[in-house]
Amino acid sequence: MQTVDQFDFSGKKALVRVDFNVPLNDSFDITDDARMMAAVPTILKILKDGGSAILMSHLGRPKGGPNPAFSLNHLVDHLGKITGAHIHFASDCIGEDAISMAQSIKPGEILLLENLRFYDEEKSGDADFAKKLARYGDIYVNDAFGTAHRAHASTSVVASSFGNQKCFGYIMANEIANANKVIAEPAKPFVAIVGGAKVSDKLLLLENLMQVADTILIGGGMAYTFVSALGGKIGTSLFEADRVELALELLEKAKAKGVKLTLPADSVCADGFTNDGGLLTCSSDSIKDGWMGLDIGPKAVEAYVSEILNAKTVLWNGPMGVFEFSNFENGTKSVAHAVADATSKGAFTLIGGGDSAAAIKQFGLKDDVSYVSTGGGALLEYFEGKELPGIAAINAVVK
Repeated sequence: MQTVDQFDFSGKKALVRVDFNVPLNDSFDITDDARMMAAVPTILKILKDGGSAILMSHLGRPKGGPNPAFSLNHLVDHLGKITGAHIHFASDCIGEDAISMAQSIKPGEILLLENLRFYDEEKSGDADFAKKLARYGDIYVNDAFGTAHRAHASTSVVASSFGNQKCFGYIMANEIANANKVIAEPAKPFVAIVGGAKVSDKLLLLENLMQVADTILIGGGMAYTFVSALGGKIGTSLFEADRVELALELLEKAKAKGVKLTLPADSVCADGFTNDGGLLTCSSDSIKDGWMGLDIGPKAVEAYVSEILNAKTVLWNGPMGVFEFSNFENGTKSVAHAVADATSKGAFTLIGGGDSAAAIKQFGLKDDVSYVSTGGGALLEYFEGKELPGIAAINAVVK
């Protein structure tokens, strides 16, 4: 795996794909700078070598061209603070002004290009657009794992213009290394915790995990499709009628492989999708009409925590319930604390981005687990066994 550590950037211009898709409030202040902070080590490696960094990213989902609300100009001041470098900003990601700024940039300085997605050519993977981006740098660095599963111009197509002068940044390298610890060489027992709304969203993940996991703990809305498939009564809980046969097939596959696929024994239910209505705890297969399961119950929590604490490897992808509602956060919160406790006992624990990453942060445990992925969708596809374009483009060797 070729990373920035294999390169000396002295006198070089590095074209770096970062993921600065950070949340902004109504005043365009950054409300969570985690993605920017994660990219700082890669940027500083380039600058300390005596190179300069030309950074490109997307922000939000702009439609129909430039939109000031999605301008990366909002990030310039903060980028200067966290890197300690002089920041130049190009008001267009392509064009003569940007080329001129890239040519005149000095070692130790940063040029931030305007939002790539102001051009439809970015998402379509347009080759001419990628070639225009490639003009800025001598070495291409991909450090945007969150978009590694997209075959966009800046994440995969541009790499072909750099021959073998391309590499992963530290985020990408860490994401791949930590994912491989789970999927390729997990210490046993390996417990996977899989939650979320739909079985269909996690089908390939579950099938792949059955090849390596000892136990799979199911939570979230997806659990009720399994429960219903086994003949249980689930009230008005989330349910995919067209996935019942699939759920049964997955249960059979797990049994045949000796994988313990566990459903929540009980659920905390509500009489509507709200935090303010009635509450009822009951068996997950005996939910009353008009009630819906919004969290795993105390028996399920006890069983799941016990499994997690005995694990040597833990992957967590997806919440156990609607943890955004305080009455239904206990399952997710208990799992989060159990994962942290397992880590303190020596287990390797990986939090699979997205809602799981949000939960581990919400409960103040981000620093108490082994690794929190920066890419929910990308990590999911990696665990599904798919080839990620952003990884494949760097690994492609030019002979």
